[in-house]
Amino acid sequence: MDIQVLEKEEMKVVGISWSGTYSQLNTIPELFNVMKERIDEVPNQTNTSIFIAPFHSRETELTYYVTTPVEKLENVPEGMVGFTIPRKNYVCTSHKGSLEEVENTYKQTLVWMQEYGYDLDNNALSLEVFKQIDLDNDGNIQFELYLPVKTYGSDY
Repeated sequence: MDIQVLEKEEMKVVGISWSGTYSQLNTIPELFNVMKERIDEVPNQTNTSIFIAPFHSRETELTYYVTTPVEKLENVPEGMVGFTIPRKNYVCTSHKGSLEEVENTYKQTLVWMQEYGYDLDNNALSLEVFKQIDLDNDGNIQFELYLPVKTYGSDY
């Protein structure tokens, strides 16, 4: 598993949001279908054909967004949200495998962070970046995972 620490620049995104408990995670794939159907409603999209899925994890529930990057936050369609993701340091890795294996990718990344002394920033958004959201022929999904880390001055 290739893991690195990097800084992502600020980005503006527009999309849909969902909040629920961890037992309801199976509803997330449908969010991507809804966003695919509504993608043409989003003005000011960048030329990048990717989905960015920022999320807030809390002890008992989470808020998950399926968004697309935009150049500016204007004329956000009804029923959608638009916001800026601040510049941030992240621990980054890729997942390619079944949906059932996603949890293992998270666990391995969190273990790596602990081993190398990085603390997860629970006040910041984690990100999943999808360049393609459909499952491949083997039923696998691929995305980049960005877990926010607390910064300690300019030690990085």
